[in-house]
Amino acid sequence: MAEAADFQGTRPSPARRWLRRTASAVLGAPLLAGLLAVPAAGAAPAAEPAKASTGSRTVAVSLNTLSPSVPAEDDTLTVSGTLTNKGKETISSAEVDLRVGPRLSGRGEVDDASKRSAYVPGVDPATVGDKYTVKFPKLAKGISQDFTLTVPVDKLGLDDPGVYQLGVSVSGRTTTTPYEQVLGIERSFLPWQPEASDSRTKLTFLWPLIASPHVTAETRSDEQQTPVFTDDELAKELAPGGRLEQMVSLGSRLPVTWVVDPDLLASVAAMAGKYEVESGDTTVPGKNQAVAKQWLTALEKVVEDGKVIALPFADPDLASIAHRGKNVSGTLSHLQNASAVAATTVETILHVKPSTDFAWPVNGAVDSSIVDVATSAGAHNVIARSDSFRETTELPYTPTAARPIGGGTTAVVADARLSTLFDGDMSRAGSSTRAVQKFLAQTLALTEQAPDNERSIVVAPPRMPTAAQAQTMTRALEGLAGNRWTQPLDLVAAAEVKPDPRATSKVPRASAYPKKLRAQELPTQAFQDIRTTQGSLDSFETILTQPERVVTPFGNAVNRSMSTSWRGRSLEAQQYRDAVRDYLQSLTSEVQLIEKTDVTLSGRSATIPVTVQNKLVQGVDRLVLRLTSDNIRLKFNDDGSMAELPVSIAGGHSQSVKFDTATSANGRAQVTARLYTEDGTQYGEEMTFTVKVSEVTPTVLLVIAGGLLLLVLAGIRMYSHRKRAVASDTADGNGDGPEQPSDPTPDTGPESGAPSGTGEKVDR
Repeated sequence: MAEAADFQGTRPSPARRWLRRTASAVLGAPLLAGLLAVPAAGAAPAAEPAKASTGSRTVAVSLNTLSPSVPAEDDTLTVSGTLTNKGKETISSAEVDLRVGPRLSGRGEVDDASKRSAYVPGVDPATVGDKYTVKFPKLAKGISQDFTLTVPVDKLGLDDPGVYQLGVSVSGRTTTTPYEQVLGIERSFLPWQPEASDSRTKLTFLWPLIASPHVTAETRSDEQQTPVFTDDELAKELAPGGRLEQMVSLGSRLPVTWVVDPDLLASVAAMAGKYEVESGDTTVPGKNQAVAKQWLTALEKVVEDGKVIALPFADPDLASIAHRGKNVSGTLSHLQNASAVAATTVETILHVKPSTDFAWPVNGAVDSSIVDVATSAGAHNVIARSDSFRETTELPYTPTAARPIGGGTTAVVADARLSTLFDGDMSRAGSSTRAVQKFLAQTLALTEQAPDNERSIVVAPPRMPTAAQAQTMTRALEGLAGNRWTQPLDLVAAAEVKPDPRATSKVPRASAYPKKLRAQELPTQAFQDIRTTQGSLDSFETILTQPERVVTPFGNAVNRSMSTSWRGRSLEAQQYRDAVRDYLQSLTSEVQLIEKTDVTLSGRSATIPVTVQNKLVQGVDRLVLRLTSDNIRLKFNDDGSMAELPVSIAGGHSQSVKFDTATSANGRAQVTARLYTEDGTQYGEEMTFTVKVSEVTPTVLLVIAGGLLLLVLAGIRMYSHRKRAVASDTADGNGDGPEQPSDPTPDTGPESGAPSGTGEKVDR
């Protein structure tokens, strides 16, 4: 009956357990088989085993804490968690039990144990004992109840070092099933290594400091070039409790390799000074300088004695570049520039010399084109992952991470099972504890695979861990603090470890690249947009007297447009690129031609002025203004229908450029004015205006001369007449004679203030 009850999922009493052992020893297998075949009075019907299988999911069991995570011989193990009755009935006589054992052999058994969700009689271990249980009179449906189990480690039955299966089950009765059965179970792992192993695995854990772009290409016109941020979300990550603050404060006490995006450092350094934040159609002053300064100070102190790996500026998406961008002209040069400025940025801000010899494709997924792109930017080490860099031979152990892949390049292959353990939502205590214990179990099982073969293993966690993920990773690494089966190693040293000759060194084909990751890549259009923006920037740069004020912020923005963080955010990526392009266009339009009205020329030669305006705060030069005429009647410099003059204007000023013209006949000419750079590249929009030629002929000149002669003769006559009249008045003794009717009226009138006409008249 005891055996039948076990197969039904019931929990046997101590007396029944004793009876079962005695019957097995004395009667032997044949009698035991007979007992199993004959149902006893009160025994459950044959259909009960199926009920036990589904019943073991009635109660959800969450293991919230397991302390210590790696126990020693004199420790007391404390397990706390939560029970939730998900069934439709109240559970009576509920009892929570701890189950430990058996010892698992290899990483595969650890994986298999973690996949099981239901209670499996004969596979799941027996309970530790009645003394170490927690009882609840009832568990109402839909209600949760916390529990804590405390057991001395020497009562757990742990023998040889290794990974032991650990489970917490809840048993009880319901109205439908009045017999005792297991209604829920949660599994975990208990690493048991009471003394340091003679052979320990070298473990490298990457600690990434990476963020999405927050800085625009826009800067203010002051001397400091105040930067403009798209938002103030970065400040939330830097503040106490924020993601990046947690990464620094937690990482400060761990043996990790810091993997840093220089753009994050540059952005925080900009925030530490005066900065502005976009708010609708305007900007507002940023107010989080203190938070930024505090974070930088803390980070600088943490890394002063640590190993820092600098990624290319803004963490460009190597796979997107390799698959969609490298054939767009200029893309690879942007990547090379991002790599070139990485070391300078980190060294300037953190005052440490980083290693820039590593490339980190998304999720460590690689193919030959990704490796080629990475090495073209100067990297000699590519961080891959074992689910991409799969083994081609049946190795009984996990090989060392470093693999030579030709051309002096090393693939540093991170362990996929360890690296992905911290994915997902780690804010739930149960998920976090499960990840920690499995990480510790996997590292111990890995070491036991080949105890005489010390290997080097790399863990590459999520690229931008949440605060909860960072806390979980910290607990996992703290579990290894005693160095009982692992010892820390930095990434640079891991890349130099002697590779395992049996490990694969063949780079995967392009067809092996995961389709899900390929679907998230930046489109080819993104790199074409970047090329267009860069072309406009190149033309603009050539005319500036202080080009660095524009080239640096726009160059950084172009690099940010290729960031890995845009994966899965195609709309935001497009909006960022558009904003960079639009702002550049607004700057280039600040140097422009002033609209000109129609011009009237009188005479065979004249001068036409064209005004160029510079609204920038810095001067421009190396510009050329070109005028062209569509009519041979109008010539420039007496020799053709086109003329050019250099332009150089101080910031905030305008310049009137004057062109000499010559005409051969009356008529109209359409004149086009356009600015060019010195190399002949068109700059800005062209402007057209009409020139009307009104030549003065010799006949007209004779008429004008005759009119002038008549006016002179009339003036002489009037003068003589007045002189005689004055002489006659003097002879009569009256100096104030009456006004003579013949005196002329005044020949001038009031000056008119009205415009002279719609056209612009230009005289010689």
